[in-house]
Amino acid sequence: MKIPVETPSHQYEVVIGNRNLTEAVATIDDKINKADKLIVLTDEHVWAAHKQTFTDVFPYDFTVHVMPAGEACKTFENYYAVQTFLLEQKATRKTMIFAFGGGAVGDLTGYVAATFMRGVPFVQIPTTILAHDSAVGGKTAISHPLGKNMIGAFYQPEAVLYDIRFLETLPKREVRSGMAETVKHALISNKQWLEQLLQHTVYDFKQQELEQQLENGIRVKADIVKRDEEEHSVRKFLNFGHTYGHAIEAASGFGKVAHGEAVMIGIVYALLLGENHSKLTHEFTKEVFAFALRSAYPFEAVHEFSFDELLTYMMKDKKVEYGELQFVLLNEVGEPFVQKISAEEARQTDARLRALLQEVEK
Repeated sequence: MKIPVETPSHQYEVVIGNRNLTEAVATIDDKINKADKLIVLTDEHVWAAHKQTFTDVFPYDFTVHVMPAGEACKTFENYYAVQTFLLEQKATRKTMIFAFGGGAVGDLTGYVAATFMRGVPFVQIPTTILAHDSAVGGKTAISHPLGKNMIGAFYQPEAVLYDIRFLETLPKREVRSGMAETVKHALISNKQWLEQLLQHTVYDFKQQELEQQLENGIRVKADIVKRDEEEHSVRKFLNFGHTYGHAIEAASGFGKVAHGEAVMIGIVYALLLGENHSKLTHEFTKEVFAFALRSAYPFEAVHEFSFDELLTYMMKDKKVEYGELQFVLLNEVGEPFVQKISAEEARQTDARLRALLQEVEK
């Protein structure tokens, strides 16, 4: 399956399938043949799990650099170390870099590619469900201790080659994390698709069914990125659930609550908030909340922090303008919009979320 991604700066394809990496790489042979060397950036966990498979099916010679796993991959220190490695390898502007891993590897690799010699080509080879979102659209970044993804660039890959065989070894936490973005894509785009998802848990989708869910999500993102590459308008809708979710993730210490787990918490918060501004009902919020509980999302993380602690992080959100919070909300499923929200209304909604949690914890 090939999904085109068309942006003003670049056009490429997402190639998605099962045990298809060799064939997927062949779709960019013309670009690879222009490269003077191929460098694969991965992390220690991915390489330990998939080194043999990748080496067996990747049809070209390559040099690999193995990085720390998780959010440690997206530090200044690792960014500098990778730039040093490329210089030591005598990489040039004709060197092609491959990101083999999850969202952190992809984000770091993309930012390295965007900045090494002012830009070299790179390719995403995702190994997580979450990366169906992060690998598409050209957002690249590293993190700062004061904020996640605060240093980065919009820089599109040459291709996204998605072989879902690499998803078979994912632990449940990574499945939860990745599927939260799929649920987000359904919420902002398609009521029928969302209703189908809510009848299940996030663990119910295997192989062809999972591939279909990921394809649906990628198509939603590709359509939005085509209309707004650099997040001036509709691309902000992809941040549904992220403002409160990022605050939970950051307050917890990046990595303790997985990105998608935090986003699902943020989705329920945004639905509660949206009840004041939209046609969606509290019954609908509770339906999504029940789905999230069945899928074991860690809502207990909310109890770890006061609202004031979370507000500190929300005020660092990239959508904040002139000191005002801005949330992506839904008028109805498939109808997202951006709404300015006062700190007091955000506080009241936080209290409602905590009350909702207390109901189920009794």
